[in-house]
Amino acid sequence: GNEVRYRVREQLAGFDLPNDAIGKSGKVSGAIAFDADGRLLPAASRFAVDASTFVSDRDRRDRYVGSRLLEAQRFPEIVLVPTELRGLRRPLPSSGSSSFELVGDLTVRGVTRPTVWRVAAQLEDGRVSGTASTRFVFDDFQMEKPRVRSVLSVADTIALEYDFNLVREGSQTSP
Repeated sequence: GNEVRYRVREQLAGFDLPNDAIGKSGKVSGAIAFDADGRLLPAASRFAVDASTFVSDRDRRDRYVGSRLLEAQRFPEIVLVPTELRGLRRPLPSSGSSSFELVGDLTVRGVTRPTVWRVAAQLEDGRVSGTASTRFVFDDFQMEKPRVRSVLSVADTIALEYDFNLVREGSQTSP
């Protein structure tokens, strides 16, 4: 139930209108940890995505993103280490919905930068599900925008989106 997506506006040759290039990966692992008072424990919190597993609607794009843009062989993981939660009630509620900001150090291609993620979460029965999103520009992670013949233009901004379904450690889940 976990999926990470990148979304970048592009204009392809032979198409009248720009569209969003969207790549998806379900190869996400990790956890977010809290102490007994509900405070974030950054040293025990980490999410990682296999950088070689993004799939879009074009094989050529997927190869370019994996090999040239993300350099997945050299940098196999994209990592987010949460460092702060802004606007989240403590103690953590056991049910209901919550919107807050997650601040975290994002590492892409060996470059680490602080990022702010908007989070909309639903808590129920030991589960936390929802969506987190952030935006940055190619230069933030020392990436060059794609320059290939079939792509007329690429926007500067990259959106990352994470649909998450987390289970509280020790809680029972049904099959």
